[in-house]
Amino acid sequence: MTCTLILIRHAKSDWNLEDLSDHSRPLNPRGRDGAAAMGHWLRAQGHVPEAALVSSAARTTETFQRLGFDVPVQNTSELYLKNSDAMFRILRKATAPVMLMVGHNPGIGEMAWRLCATRPAHSRFADYPTCATLVVSFGAQGWNDIGWHTGQPMDFAIPSDIL
Repeated sequence: MTCTLILIRHAKSDWNLEDLSDHSRPLNPRGRDGAAAMGHWLRAQGHVPEAALVSSAARTTETFQRLGFDVPVQNTSELYLKNSDAMFRILRKATAPVMLMVGHNPGIGEMAWRLCATRPAHSRFADYPTCATLVVSFGAQGWNDIGWHTGQPMDFAIPSDIL
């Protein structure tokens, strides 16, 4: 068995709603389009998750919804603005072979960097912009068996690549 992770930073959020808390900020129109396009791109590449772990923030939840995958999802505050170590601990509890995780920078970008044995050649991988998506595979029997710098990147894209 192999484990495959689809790691997505939330899409572009709306900063024009000053009365909302950071946790409550939704996506802006560009973010909505980017998330939907990323879902189509993932399907076209054959990357379809079996379950998802999503931060409880409005922008991550909406990103997941707009991806259009009908899979079991766990929305959790344990992914909200967390660092890569905290996110890694949550991932290691997963049971589905193909997982989708939607979170926030800087933790999600740091996690992508630390998971890959080699880095994708994409010029935007290091800064992991909004809706950046990494698909990484691990030759492991389960999520508890993966480690840092052991994943093989399969795909990486940002919305401007696919729109």
